[in-house]
Amino acid sequence: MVLAGQPGDVLLTAVSRPANVILVRPEAPASPGSADGIAGDGIAVAAAALRRAARISSPYVLVAADPLAAMAAQWQAMWELTQAPRGTEAFEVRAGEALAAWRAGQFELPDYYLVLAREQPGGARTGGAQPGGQEQPPDFYLGPLRALRPHRVAVVAAKEPAEQAAGIVSALGSLRHGRWWPPLPDVIDAARRFYPGSLSATPDGPAVPLLR
Repeated sequence: MVLAGQPGDVLLTAVSRPANVILVRPEAPASPGSADGIAGDGIAVAAAALRRAARISSPYVLVAADPLAAMAAQWQAMWELTQAPRGTEAFEVRAGEALAAWRAGQFELPDYYLVLAREQPGGARTGGAQPGGQEQPPDFYLGPLRALRPHRVAVVAAKEPAEQAAGIVSALGSLRHGRWWPPLPDVIDAARRFYPGSLSATPDGPAVPLLR
């Protein structure tokens, strides 16, 4: 499973302490631009970490890298209200890179995503309201990805590393089975058509409408 967000070294060290949890960190390529992969170093490094994780026998294997991270960041940037509006070009470029790597067999989506809720200025978290009533930009993982497969995306909403580590361990013990991911082209298409204003209030809420 992938630990999505911005986990720091303190959190990664803490979450790897339980005997039944193995942490897989990404390994940097030997030299810039040398990573194998159609999509570029970031995807190739994350894909390699997922492949290493697949060979480990352990109740829980956490991977601190995601091949979809660059695409997810560009998707969120399209909805960033505090900056100049952005088009879809950067998202489509990153989506194309991820799709090329996926089609080349470099990676498959993980069993689950554990998402660290991002703290925003003023203490609000991703998807919450800012002071003054403005909504924070939606998160790719908690938006279109969780709308597609609610049981395969869990969120850890804590601020301090110790609390985050405890939240991750708790989340690992409460993961539920559900349908497997659709093919990556369907995931990307859902992200294109996702309407952030209709985010579900809870993972078990009604399906989020997609723009058609």
